Amino acid sequence: MTPGKVVDGVRPAGISQTDVVIEGIRQLIIDGELRPGDRLPVEKDLAAALGVSRNPLREGVRALSMMGVLETRQGDGTYVTKLDPSMLLAPIGFVVDLQDRSGTHHLHAVRRVLETEAAGLAARQIAPTELEAAAELLRHNETELRLAEPNHETVIENDIAFHRIIADAADNPVLAALINALGGRTMRDRLRRSITQPGADETAHGEHLSILAALTAHDPDRARIRMATHLFTVEDYLLETRRRTDDETRPVDESPALEQS
Repeated sequence: MTPGKVVDGVRPAGISQTDVVIEGIRQLIIDGELRPGDRLPVEKDLAAALGVSRNPLREGVRALSMMGVLETRQGDGTYVTKLDPSMLLAPIGFVVDLQDRSGTHHLHAVRRVLETEAAGLAARQIAPTELEAAAELLRHNETELRLAEPNHETVIENDIAFHRIIADAADNPVLAALINALGGRTMRDRLRRSITQPGADETAHGEHLSILAALTAHDPDRARIRMATHLFTVEDYLLETRRRTDDETRPVDESPALEQS
């Protein structure tokens, strides 16, 4: 039974009409009654089919549009999107951006797991054009790092683009979408490290060259190890930063020491 469905005139407690719309349309897609690119029934018919009034129907459609499930075309109706993972998983990035810094190392741990596997998959099938694009980004960074005052944001942007090439080369759109969804928060952390930790950019550049070499050799095991090593470096920095912050904010125990008997 579809959650929220009215049975014998009774709707389950705690289920709003908007929730019924969201769940009902979701179930129609799961059951294949609505497919990517299909136009939704007219408002009156869909509201009747779901057992809701028009206002909750509009609210539910609006919510699903924000999730990337539906697309309203002015004057043409509402359609199911292509249900592309990059669009459906994009809201994760919004949630990630709302996390405070205390949980940043957890986000990076997830990123490490995902990107390590992506590197292994990419090493098996990455195309020459993708290898050249990745190499070009590293050449740009090498030129930037020779400057007396390199632009840290440019270096990090090229860093992100390098990682995105690898994620896309893994040929798993869900994996790539999850990796990209973590990009906003991790970019800020990488930029902070780039600015505050001497030699961080140069270290990362050397690690990127090692990853590229493993990809060029089409060596999945080596690519995974190189990627994991690279991302552990970032995690170590974040954990050390967190420990230092905790030490600075921990209240000092000013109570007198117990006298020895």
